[in-house]
Amino acid sequence: MADTLRRLVNSSPYGVLQDKLEAWYKDYHVFSCDQNLNRCCELVELTSKIQGQLFTILNLTAQEGGHYSGVDTLKSRLLPWLGSCFTIAASSVSADTSLSLIQESVDKDRRIRELSSVHESDMHKIEDKLCSTRMELDTVKQELADTQIELDSTKNKSVTTLLATEDEILHLKADLRVAQDQVDLYKRKLDVLDDYERQVRILRDEISFLTAEKTVLQERLVRSCSPSPLPRRSRSVSPVRGESPTRAQLTSSSRHARLVSRFSDLYATERLESQSLLRRYIDDLETVQRILFIAVVESFQAAKMAYRQFKSRVRKTLSSTHIGPESLEDAVVDYIVRNLDLYDVQTSVNDVINAMNVNPRISFPPEVDFVLISSFIREACRIAFAMQTLDPALDLAFSSDGELYSDVKYRRSFDSEFTAPLVAHHVWPALLEGDTVILKGEAVTRRGALWRSRSRSSSPVRSRTGSPSRTFSVDAQS
Repeated sequence: MADTLRRLVNSSPYGVLQDKLEAWYKDYHVFSCDQNLNRCCELVELTSKIQGQLFTILNLTAQEGGHYSGVDTLKSRLLPWLGSCFTIAASSVSADTSLSLIQESVDKDRRIRELSSVHESDMHKIEDKLCSTRMELDTVKQELADTQIELDSTKNKSVTTLLATEDEILHLKADLRVAQDQVDLYKRKLDVLDDYERQVRILRDEISFLTAEKTVLQERLVRSCSPSPLPRRSRSVSPVRGESPTRAQLTSSSRHARLVSRFSDLYATERLESQSLLRRYIDDLETVQRILFIAVVESFQAAKMAYRQFKSRVRKTLSSTHIGPESLEDAVVDYIVRNLDLYDVQTSVNDVINAMNVNPRISFPPEVDFVLISSFIREACRIAFAMQTLDPALDLAFSSDGELYSDVKYRRSFDSEFTAPLVAHHVWPALLEGDTVILKGEAVTRRGALWRSRSRSSSPVRSRTGSPSRTFSVDAQS
């Protein structure tokens, strides 16, 4: 039976029968009646052959089962079918319905086979993908393990490096502190050396001046003791200092122009540099401008005081030895002009800083120190001291917060209220020659300036120590 069944499967008679039916269906209207009948007979013959093979298989299968096996199946299915096909004249199922059922059965079988093959193909693809995914997953796991090992190694190295870096930072900080201490020590030594050099320079100038005075006195003593009248006439014709103007008079105009230019540069350059320095510690621009303005005013006051004291000492020194056509005052001024470097500007700077510390118009915390702008104050003191040697001397115009604004003395700053008549605060003082303004100052005008100036003048004065290492910070007054 197995050989007959295998031959039936290998020959695929139902596939051939289906192909013939489809071909006949396509050419049915083209063929003639005899051709169509021949095709139908051919299909009947083919069907009978297939049925004969199936009956052969049925017979062999029944024999293999013995005498009694398969009896129930033959009684329940084969015999009723044979009876219905051969004995019943009119069946309840028509021929077309039977053919459609057969066709549907064949189509279902074909679709089942197709779906089965597609399913098997999909299963193979899914299994292949699953295998590749598992391989990739194993690879990723291995890479993850390697990465974790590298990460642990990097962490250990980073911890070691961090500890070493912290140690190096501590050593560098210690070295930096030592270096800063050495720099401070060198700075102090340099300041002491500068003081020594300045004192030596002052002593040398005084020695040269005294030597010149000694020579002049000796020459005058010799001429006064000589009996010849020629030297007496020569003294009147050619004196030691002569009838010509002094050095201070000859250079008064040039020194005047140079000092006015230096005062303008102080406003345009050093003031802005000091303002930028203070703005690092003070947010209020008005407070910074007040500080710089007061520094200039106090510098002129300190310089004028120092000039009067210096002039008094020079006058006292020259009064006992002065002989000549020029006046003692001219000789004193001439000496001061030729020896401006003898001016002890550091003392004036200290006086200015002390005056600013107790100025009621500036409020500040105790840790503030105005040493930060000492270079600006030093230059202002030097300019103010040199201006006192002019004839007439240059000075600053009087100013006060809340005063009436004057176009002759000031120009308004960019942030002023141009319709306000009163000065809120000053940015730069005006420079006077006698009663004439030769350089305008700068002022900020705002409404309510008089009320603000009164409230500011009532602020308390606080003291502080003179440590230069503290942070510069000034409280702004509203």
